[in-house]
Amino acid sequence: MEETPLITGTLVSDQTCIHDKNLIQDLTQKGYGDIENDKLFLKSFETLYFLYSDKLILHKGKKQINFDSFMNICQKSDSDSLTKFLIYRDLRNRGYVVKDGFGFGSDFRVYERGHFGNKSAKFLIFGLNEGQQDKMGNLQKKIEQITQMGKEPIIAVIERRGEVIYYKINKINFNMNNSRLDASFNL
Repeated sequence: MEETPLITGTLVSDQTCIHDKNLIQDLTQKGYGDIENDKLFLKSFETLYFLYSDKLILHKGKKQINFDSFMNICQKSDSDSLTKFLIYRDLRNRGYVVKDGFGFGSDFRVYERGHFGNKSAKFLIFGLNEGQQDKMGNLQKKIEQITQMGKEPIIAVIERRGEVIYYKINKINFNMNNSRLDASFNL
């Protein structure tokens, strides 16, 4: 993780609000958060990352919130919070700038090293947990949507031990077999 000064934030709904203008500029240049009304708002996976790295002091009212408490809060609204955090942490630790995905199943936009702010994201990553089942048609639809945007689709598989393994995906063509439309795959 790059050197970041200690951050103080306030929990607002499911995001962390940063008020310090010097920190806001530093963090946005490194690709963290989104600015709204002269304040920086961190997404939950960014907040988890900073809490995990002991770089954030998070308050809700007068109560200080630690990593475990915030993870519990996140998992109540998004059961994939741990998966997203593990992928986000791994990518950030590898030196990538990572932003929220575009929807349709992509969890993150990932910028090539050194290109954040200059070029659009090159990769769209979606996470799956080892053993998770999904229909092949869903996977194919995600891949088609991502490639139509000119991005490279990547599947991030979280192993049972928490290790993240990345698979670059190319467009898949399936022959229509009406009798087997509900085929699924198992990682």
